[in-house]
Amino acid sequence: MKIACVGAGPAGLYFAISMKLRDPSHDIIVFERNAPGVTFGWGVVFSDQTVENLQANDPKSARIIADEFAHWDDIDVHFGGETITSSGHGFIGIGRKRLLEILQDRTRELGVNIEFNAECDPADAKWREYDLVIASDGINSRFRDAYADAFGVDIDVRANKFVWLGTSKVFDAFTFAFEKTEHGWIWAHAYRFAPDCSTFIVECSEETWRNFGFDRMEQAEAIAACEKLFAKYLDGHSLMSNAAHLRGSAAWLNFRRIKCERWSTGNVILLGDAAHTAHFSVGSGTKLALEDAIKLADVLNRPGLSLEAAMDEYVAERNLEVLKLQNSARNSTEWFETLERYTHFEPLQFAYSLLTRSQRISHENLRLRDREWLEGVERWFWKRATEGRSNKTAPPMFAPFKLREMIVENRVTVSPMAMYSAVDGTPNDFHFVHYGERAIGGAGLVFTEMTCVSPEGRISPGCTGMWNADHVVAWKRIVDFVHANSKAKICLQLGHSGAKGSTRVGWEEDNAPLPDGNWPVMAASDVAWSPVNQVPMPMTRTDMDAVRDRFVAAVRMGIEAGFDMVELHAAHGYLLSGFLTPLQNKRTDEYGGSLENRIRYPLEVFAAMRDAWPADKPMSVRISATDWAGEQGITPDDAVEIAEAFAHGGADLIDVSAGQTWTGAQPVYGRMFQTPFSDKLRNEARLATMAVGNIYEPDHANSILAAGRADLVALARPHLIDPFWTLRAAAQLDYRDVHVPPQYLNGMSQLARNLKREAEAAAALRV
Repeated sequence: MKIACVGAGPAGLYFAISMKLRDPSHDIIVFERNAPGVTFGWGVVFSDQTVENLQANDPKSARIIADEFAHWDDIDVHFGGETITSSGHGFIGIGRKRLLEILQDRTRELGVNIEFNAECDPADAKWREYDLVIASDGINSRFRDAYADAFGVDIDVRANKFVWLGTSKVFDAFTFAFEKTEHGWIWAHAYRFAPDCSTFIVECSEETWRNFGFDRMEQAEAIAACEKLFAKYLDGHSLMSNAAHLRGSAAWLNFRRIKCERWSTGNVILLGDAAHTAHFSVGSGTKLALEDAIKLADVLNRPGLSLEAAMDEYVAERNLEVLKLQNSARNSTEWFETLERYTHFEPLQFAYSLLTRSQRISHENLRLRDREWLEGVERWFWKRATEGRSNKTAPPMFAPFKLREMIVENRVTVSPMAMYSAVDGTPNDFHFVHYGERAIGGAGLVFTEMTCVSPEGRISPGCTGMWNADHVVAWKRIVDFVHANSKAKICLQLGHSGAKGSTRVGWEEDNAPLPDGNWPVMAASDVAWSPVNQVPMPMTRTDMDAVRDRFVAAVRMGIEAGFDMVELHAAHGYLLSGFLTPLQNKRTDEYGGSLENRIRYPLEVFAAMRDAWPADKPMSVRISATDWAGEQGITPDDAVEIAEAFAHGGADLIDVSAGQTWTGAQPVYGRMFQTPFSDKLRNEARLATMAVGNIYEPDHANSILAAGRADLVALARPHLIDPFWTLRAAAQLDYRDVHVPPQYLNGMSQLARNLKREAEAAAALRV
């Protein structure tokens, strides 16, 4: 094939190398708009996997690159007057300029011509002479922009400002340096990539950037200001830029996250940063580009594979890898963009939060990297959790947590889950076994399903209730068993279905009306849940008073039944959630319109419940932190205000869920996908939260807790199939100081032994 590569960066050069290695007869030319030796950026970071891929693809250039790598193992986090050092991270890097020299030499050696100072206009007719035009022209790709509609380009300009500098100061560790100034927080990412040079990226919010006056400074002045700011880390060395052609504030950038629906159009194929970008804080842009080049060369040279089929395979495989990395990069980017959430943390927890920000590094992964450091984090967590009474080294998920005078044995919670198995609201033997088994399974706190405060407030005929004496007796039997046979505390979740009431049980058809015998429903407004659900009656003030009093009566019955805690359900589109979200609340009185008005009635109900509930016992509120509807619905910022209002009214814990408030929601699923909302509420509003949503491994729980993203972790589906999830996790982590029913001690001991043997066998296989 006759091929033009536009852009002599790592992507274009390595693609040319890879193609020539597979078939020397390819006619390839690389066009580069800059002069020889001109490059931007400083160091390039590699992973071990990328090095293995390079070695397999072209051993000759891989050997030269590997021989010139700078190696470092530590991460230093400078914050709050302390330096926190974590080891075992195994970074390798090389100067971008030197990498390009190696690849250029190898490209020429294989018979590829490189044409510098070449202005590559996408409209030029010469591109039609080539079988393929590889647009490897980077983040500012002219070819991608020229055919933006054809590629389906999606560009997200991120909030922070950054400038990419270098220094002759050689950093022995990957260094993060955070400085609090009168203008705001500003920080540096620094790492060595050569024996005499390091990358030094300075980053801050746009507000801080403007406060410093960087938007009005020439480049030399800005560099001098950064040298002064970070003088104690530079040890007299200067900062320098290799973007001398940029003037004024142009040297400062906002990162652009780029993704494309399609990576080819006509004879043009996107490669590397032209097709996708990943934030510099995860250091993987060059990795993606090189691996793109290898895969594209593979499919283009496979006998019998059409160009269309080759492109389908290239995009399918590489897009999946890009998506994984961009998701991690998004987490990392948002951590730096919301830095001030975490600046109240103690330095050790701040460093832990930084290291785990992308979710690619977890609690147990840190143990593999630096056991001693992680055990220091665990001791710190336990000391804080016990107000200095314990200095044990143990997983955070087993540390106690205090809510008012109630002490929860550990941080694992059985999340509220509708069982749809009650008769006339009365829990029966199924519920007795269900809750009892999960309590003796080791969880610190067990929530009931949403227990409805009136017959017409049920979701379905199978929902549990708390509106008569029979309910109190049945619930008391369950509560007494939990207290007598476990260390768990049990919380009564109370709610009213609102517009989502009078529907079938969950496993028949979700939110579908009953085939017959439907009861009337009421809500904040006459907004039906869906076209097939009945239109609710808008609540009058009399209705509001009656429902409030029902909640209060249910609370008093909860006291009779002996519950340790009560939760108000104000999430998921049920009655009180319907008041909160503008998607359901269309009222024009003092309970509709602004958020201040929409929250008025839910707060009124909660206040009445709080007055009825003992002052020494805790209460929580479940909210949906987003409607997944953009600015048209509840946003995470709104959720902070809602959480603060409930906390001010006496809520001790916010149970942070999301969505299920309207039928058009489009959630972004994934592991721990709702935890970011808990993180936001906890650390912006400074209150206790419980994280929910696809948390299913002990590693998830420990990472969330140690990073300060939540105070409790709730698991739903894992507990459905394994009521002993917590005890199994304790056995897996070899943690023995957990309550086990004496009848089950032998089984626990055997499980711990078996899991330990399995872990040792797996480790031996890895070695």
